[in-house]
Amino acid sequence: MDRIARLPQNTDELLQMIPSIETCFLLMEKYGMLENIKAHSVVVAKIARLIAKGIEQAGVDISIEKATAAALMHDIGKTASLKYGGDHTEIGRQICLRNHFEEIADIVREHVIFKDYELDGDYSEKEIVYYADKRVNHDRIVSLDERLAYILERYGNNQQDLCRRIKKNFKLCAKVEKKLFTKLNFRPESLSRLVEKEEIMLNI
Repeated sequence: MDRIARLPQNTDELLQMIPSIETCFLLMEKYGMLENIKAHSVVVAKIARLIAKGIEQAGVDISIEKATAAALMHDIGKTASLKYGGDHTEIGRQICLRNHFEEIADIVREHVIFKDYELDGDYSEKEIVYYADKRVNHDRIVSLDERLAYILERYGNNQQDLCRRIKKNFKLCAKVEKKLFTKLNFRPESLSRLVEKEEIMLNI
C-alpha cells in the first residue's frame, strides 16, 4: 500500500516521513536552494530546534526532529518560485510529498500564513516553524517588530489591504510567541545568544 494512503504504523516508519538533517541539505542541493536562502533556513532551524527542545523539556509532546526538518525545508520551493512563479509554500509542500515527507509537508505549506490553526489548540511543530521564520531577517535574528517593518517595506508596496493582512498575520504571530514562551525558561530577547549553541552545520 502506498505510504501516503495510510498512517505510519510505528516510530521508525514515522521518522522515515521526516527527513534527517543530512537529507535536508541534500535536498537543498537537489532543488538548487540559493546560498542566502540556505543560510536563512539554517538560522530558522536553530530557533525552531531550541524552542522545540525547551517545550519538550517542559513536558509537552513535541517532535524536535520534525520541527528542525520542517524549518530547514520551509523555503525549499523558493528557487522554483523565483524562476517560474507560483507560491513557494505550495511548491515546497509538493516537493515534500514527492519525496514522501508527509509529516512536514503541511508545516512547509503554512510557514507564512496558517491555513488551519487554533491558538488554543495543542502545541505543535507548525506554530514553532511559523514563529521561527518570522524572527529571522535574511540570516539575522530580529524581533517581530523589526521583521514586520522589513516585510511591509519589502512587500507592502503601499497597498493598504496587503499591509493590513501582513499586520494581522504578525498580530497572530505575537500571540503565538506569547503561547510558546509560557512553556520556555527563557525570553524571546535571549534567542540570539542561545541559538549560537545549536549545532546545525551548513555543510554535512
